[in-house]
Amino acid sequence: MGMDGTGAWRPAERVAGVGTSVFTEMTELARRTGAVNLGQGVPELPSPPELLADVAEAVRSGANQYPPAHGAPALREAVAAHQLRRYGLAYDPRGEVLVTTGATEALAAALLGLCDPGDEVLAFDPCYDAYPAGARFAGAKLVAVPLAEDGDGFVLDADALRAAVTPRTRVLLLNTPHNPTGKVFTADELAAVAAVCREHGLVAVTDEVYEHLVLGSGPGAPGPEHRTIAALPGMRERTLTISSAGKTFSVTGWKVGWVCGPARLVAAVAGVKQFLTYASGTPYQEALARALGGVEGWAAEVRRVLGRNRDLLSAGLERAGLRPYRADAGYFLQADIRAWGHGDGVRFCRELPSRAGVVAIPTSAFYVRPGAPSHLVRFSFCRSEESVRAAVERLESGDRSPSIKG
Repeated sequence: MGMDGTGAWRPAERVAGVGTSVFTEMTELARRTGAVNLGQGVPELPSPPELLADVAEAVRSGANQYPPAHGAPALREAVAAHQLRRYGLAYDPRGEVLVTTGATEALAAALLGLCDPGDEVLAFDPCYDAYPAGARFAGAKLVAVPLAEDGDGFVLDADALRAAVTPRTRVLLLNTPHNPTGKVFTADELAAVAAVCREHGLVAVTDEVYEHLVLGSGPGAPGPEHRTIAALPGMRERTLTISSAGKTFSVTGWKVGWVCGPARLVAAVAGVKQFLTYASGTPYQEALARALGGVEGWAAEVRRVLGRNRDLLSAGLERAGLRPYRADAGYFLQADIRAWGHGDGVRFCRELPSRAGVVAIPTSAFYVRPGAPSHLVRFSFCRSEESVRAAVERLESGDRSPSIKG
């Protein structure tokens, strides 16, 4: 805090202008209007019964005090085993795995631990809104590298990536599977990103919270494969891999995430994290340590449900005249609102509850660079089938009159 010219207290510059997010606004709009909320990625999907029972048992048995600062040993061991099983990457749970209060804390602590004021951080645009905020709090500048639209999806623009690197670039943030687009970076795209990191000595910080939620391309069709960039040549020693339990197990309120990487990079994150939350979620950590070993079986059923919901929503949007984009993973898909005669996604989303009884999020909330597209809207399909069907019915019968000028 400081004094402005009138002698009144003002917030620090790093938080100046940081107000209520569009997510809060739209969630409140859904509550107030009774609209079906396809805005935030808060799942209406079940969690594993055994996991919930294990948490209850952990609470009753007294696992309610601080865990070790780096996380419960059993969970760190389970995360290390998971990375070896899925990706062939060996991490020492004693110094190369850190448990965090969700993936968002891991991302913020990584940027605070790796960036000095004036450093630059590359991120693919659009991106999760915590990325520019984390860079700003670290005193760094987030440089947006646009993903190129390609038909009904998004692709890496390798030329734009190379052009964005400067002598001040320190970190590359990579989110795959990607929020908000549902894109899964291909093997060739990851190789191009890795080459830039190696050539310029960049640290890659990867957000892989949707790693288990890669969906098929449609009913009965195989989907793309999630790969971690840390497994590519020369990348393990320069990559911090971040994931969490919230999306996979539908326990977003538990806020348990983790970071894997070489000890020197993990130590930088831990040095910050210890003064943010220190540690949290002891009973959740204990229960998740047991659940992570069987995550593949559980995730297969979650993917089936999400794939069905995505297909329902995509078909419904198309019938409603809103062109859907392909969503290969995660909780969300994009829709082009221009067929309804609208070009301003923010105004469209503010009016959609009264026009169709549905809440969505304007994709412009995820763009960093000025002049980014404003005609895209993000819908979530991590809701119950009943909610998705209700939203589709409302959209198909909604008011499409072009009163929103874009």
